Amino acid sequence: MPTQIKRVKKYLSLNLATAIVLPLLITSCNSDAPVMERPEKVYYDTAQRRMKANNFFSAIESLEAIEARYPFGRYAEQAQSELIYAYYMNGEDEASHEAAEKFIRLNPRHPNIDYAYFMRGIASYTRDKGMFARIFKSDLSNRDISGAKQAFGELSEFLTRFPQSQYAPYASQRLIYLRSLIAKSELVAAEYYLKRKAYVAALRRAKYVIENIPNSSETMRALKIIRECYQALGYFELMEDIEGVIEVNGGSIIETTESSSWNFFSRKAPQPNQN
Repeated sequence: MPTQIKRVKKYLSLNLATAIVLPLLITSCNSDAPVMERPEKVYYDTAQRRMKANNFFSAIESLEAIEARYPFGRYAEQAQSELIYAYYMNGEDEASHEAAEKFIRLNPRHPNIDYAYFMRGIASYTRDKGMFARIFKSDLSNRDISGAKQAFGELSEFLTRFPQSQYAPYASQRLIYLRSLIAKSELVAAEYYLKRKAYVAALRRAKYVIENIPNSSETMRALKIIRECYQALGYFELMEDIEGVIEVNGGSIIETTESSSWNFFSRKAPQPNQN
């Protein structure tokens, strides 16, 4: 009898152990089990390592995780500003522009707000440009330049708001190129109208360059188109006035060109400061 009692106790003990351990094993193997959250700093440090390695695709994942999981955390605002940079360097111009707009809207007093305004203008230029234009650097004056005009406006706003910003020299150099590009585009249209004897339309385009983009690399070209239009329209006095301007300034109008160190297709951009 005692032997039977011992066997029953042993049986119950084994079944009790099985009842406790088996659910634990099942839970540990269950793929739907909750995953422990990674600390915010781990995500941020991972993003920094990935950006240093130029692995912007993976850096974006880490920065987006901070924004989604720790929207009010210590690194949330810094992650938002660095997303602007990471998107841009990853070729996601639309996302970079949207991130800059969002940062400006949510953090108007942030120390990096000037960076957001700056990168918004840069992203405006490069977004929606075709791969062939990026590879072959084709003459963009013959293409739709609405992005260039938007970039010109946004970078001009940036310089007005933050003339002492560390990014101001970068913006100024890019504005030189944009001014030249917009002027060239207007004069391509002016010459098109000129060939078809649409002199009023040609005159309007050339005068736009003189009045709105003064001292660009295309100033002399615009003056010559205006002179030709005045002559064709019979405005001889105005034609003579323009000839006088050309004669006086023919050798002195400085044609500003884009700095060779700047190329919108190079995907070079400064990172935001870390605060």
